[in-house]
Amino acid sequence: MLFEQLGLIEPILKAIKKEGYTQPTPIQVQSIPIVLTGKDLLGCAQTGTGKTAAFAIPILQQLYNTRSGVQGGYKHIRALVLTPTRELATQIDESFEAYGRFTGLKHDVIFGGVPQHRQTIALRNGTDVLIATPGRLLDLMNQGYIYLDHLEIFVLDEADRMLDMGFINDIKKVVRELPQQRQTLFFSATMPPNIAKLANSLLYKPEKVEITPVSTTAERVEQCVFFVKKKDKQQLLDHILQDKSIKRTIVFTQTKHGADRIAKNLRKRNINADALHGDKSQASRQNTLANFKNGRLRVLVATDIAARGIDVEALEHVINYDLPNVSETYVHRIGRTGRAGATGYALSFCATEERPFLNSINKLTKQKIPSVRHPFEESALIEANNADPDAPKAEPRRPKPRNRNRYGRKDRVDKRDQKIDF
Repeated sequence: MLFEQLGLIEPILKAIKKEGYTQPTPIQVQSIPIVLTGKDLLGCAQTGTGKTAAFAIPILQQLYNTRSGVQGGYKHIRALVLTPTRELATQIDESFEAYGRFTGLKHDVIFGGVPQHRQTIALRNGTDVLIATPGRLLDLMNQGYIYLDHLEIFVLDEADRMLDMGFINDIKKVVRELPQQRQTLFFSATMPPNIAKLANSLLYKPEKVEITPVSTTAERVEQCVFFVKKKDKQQLLDHILQDKSIKRTIVFTQTKHGADRIAKNLRKRNINADALHGDKSQASRQNTLANFKNGRLRVLVATDIAARGIDVEALEHVINYDLPNVSETYVHRIGRTGRAGATGYALSFCATEERPFLNSINKLTKQKIPSVRHPFEESALIEANNADPDAPKAEPRRPKPRNRNRYGRKDRVDKRDQKIDF
């Protein structure tokens, strides 16, 4: 199918063509016609499936077709896209810029971590589409800079990550300020019970689009696990990065301190690397991300929250330095690679204490990630991983009673230590 067959208007088709796109992805094929009818939508799709365009394109078309004939003057906020991170908000804003360049519609993005002055100046004359993170949105609403009385379309993006980051109360506060008559689009990569409950509270008779099952990992991503002691992980990472075919990779860690430490160690070995996490300033994060996208950085060491929304073309490798303790996070991580039909590789390090996390991931994805031999392997875990779970277990050997001391004589038993049963 081509974009022309989706009933899109000429200004948007022109913008899509300028971006070099001809065929929509499956989620775009299914979602765009639904959104254009004005119905609520519940979308479940992995990262990298073209989800942003699936709602940005039809929103732009609806706003373009129903825009006021009066040009200039104050613009009421007609569409709100709520998303969890600054990086993802910026990426969505870039998508609205690309697809709406010939529509004349205005869009703005706001997020925390930077001074609000420029954002309030941009909002002074209003905007058609506002992309926002929850904290900064509520802050500016409380200060009287943002009103949502005339909102027509509300998008909650990356709902599962929103809840993981503790934004549920902020979401409820925002929803209370929305008009009852609105179109709501709800997107999530996974759909556990708490996400489904939130969706039911926001949507009215929604159409559902599910591109891949909740637990399905990217089909084109080859996965493997390296069993290794925690203290040997850095050496294993150095060993893997000796492969020059790995030109760019994201290394995931659980902690900000760990990300900084790993990046520092890699730089000592003349590997261009930098860390990306929430403690860094917005300017520093944007600079690091730009360097990674343009190829100046070979390795980006990132925490899960900072890495959410990173979209890098031709990223072939993802390395899980630390396995996530939430199984769904593994699906998000490896979704950074294997995009747009390309082949990707996901390498995971597993220490003894992380074995329960690996078991949970295997259970969620309904597959057993194969292990790989390497110079720093922990053989006990490899044997445990390769063991047949259905094989009969050997009876434990009972220790023989020892009644002789080290000199071969029978031990004397003090009668005071004997238990007497009456």
